[in-house]
Amino acid sequence: MKTRVFISFDYDNDEVLKTFLVGQAKLDDSPFYLADWSIKEHIDDNWKAKARARIKAVDVVCVICGTKTDTAVGVSAEVKIAQEEKIPYFLLKGYSEAACVKPKAALYGDKLYSWTWQNLKVLIGGGR
Repeated sequence: MKTRVFISFDYDNDEVLKTFLVGQAKLDDSPFYLADWSIKEHIDDNWKAKARARIKAVDVVCVICGTKTDTAVGVSAEVKIAQEEKIPYFLLKGYSEAACVKPKAALYGDKLYSWTWQNLKVLIGGGR
């Protein structure tokens, strides 16, 4: 059975990274499928309720971190929801050649993992 994954990412700066992950989810040996991803709407109580419902319905949250993720209010809100709902999450470095940053809601000990196919499979499988 494949793992259900929610992708959190900075819509304004890193939408291309979501596209890359969607492609990987379609590979024959993919251990996961993308159940849902970030919502591009104004962040209000209705948005948070929608995000919470989506996050509660998955097994793990993949937070793709880019160069401005620390300014992405929605990503921090989604990480906070995952923390509150006790849904495991991990931070994936979106660009290998750039200085990627964690969302503000990330915990101090949250590691930023390199985005390789092997790492992704291990992280989604719970290896963190």
